[in-house]
Amino acid sequence: MISISADEAFNAYEAVRHRLPEPLVSDRHARHVESLADISGDYDVFLLDAFGVLNVGTTAIPGARDRVETLKGDGKRVLVVSNAASMSSDELLDKFRRLGFSFVSDDIVTSRATLAAAMPCKAELHWGVMAGDHALFEDLGDVRYHVLADDPSAFREVEGFLLIASGSWTEGRQAMLEEALRERSRPVLVANPDIVAPHEGGFSAEPGHFAHRLADRTSVAPEFFGKPFHNIFDLTFERLGAVDRSRILMVGDSLHTDILGAQCAGIDSALMARFGLFAGNDAERAVALTGIVPDFIVERP
Repeated sequence: MISISADEAFNAYEAVRHRLPEPLVSDRHARHVESLADISGDYDVFLLDAFGVLNVGTTAIPGARDRVETLKGDGKRVLVVSNAASMSSDELLDKFRRLGFSFVSDDIVTSRATLAAAMPCKAELHWGVMAGDHALFEDLGDVRYHVLADDPSAFREVEGFLLIASGSWTEGRQAMLEEALRERSRPVLVANPDIVAPHEGGFSAEPGHFAHRLADRTSVAPEFFGKPFHNIFDLTFERLGAVDRSRILMVGDSLHTDILGAQCAGIDSALMARFGLFAGNDAERAVALTGIVPDFIVERP
């Protein structure tokens, strides 16, 4: 696993702003609240990011389970809207149940599921996949694929690339990917636009990190699935049905994915300040630097 620091992650997101949606221009200021309890009466639906809001790595964030149960008990709809792509929605559901959360399958919307929804019109290609050696992708449908490892010929022969999970990705494989794309341009679909994900010991480099690198070094423009892009919110709204969007709140730890994505989808947002990307960092300063302004800055779930 390749790791980077919080400052490196922030700078990396800022460097690729030209590939992200434009934020809303506003002179408003974020309202500070201690927890979601302070604003729960204003919303009927809560869309919660996973990493940095519900968990950090394999550990549930203190108070997150109780908050989810309280919101549900108050009649709120609570969905996980995550750029998780290394596992299927069913596997992610099992993970949350092991962490003590009482979600059901309809509560989980992921960037991988967003990619899966787009694959039927792309199934004719033979795809090279960034993923673990023994990964399975039945949830992507009838797709021909080869999991990429250290054989350069595989990078040359496939007809497109799916960047799904980067835990076992290496600099050598990235170099082969970029060289293959310079030799012959092919589609690159990114199932996780995140540049980093928070873990107990720091931040891991995610598929978005490698996608932006190859975009900088080749002529290929990757297609992203997940926050901050509208496709994952379209899938979420389809799941929700007829709901007043002014009564929906997105809660996340990333300005460049969660908050920016919520703005572009026309819903309110809350930035989690104490956990995830901004744990130990100055969230207010980051808001000022980026111009991506959440409706709320919340300290804890």
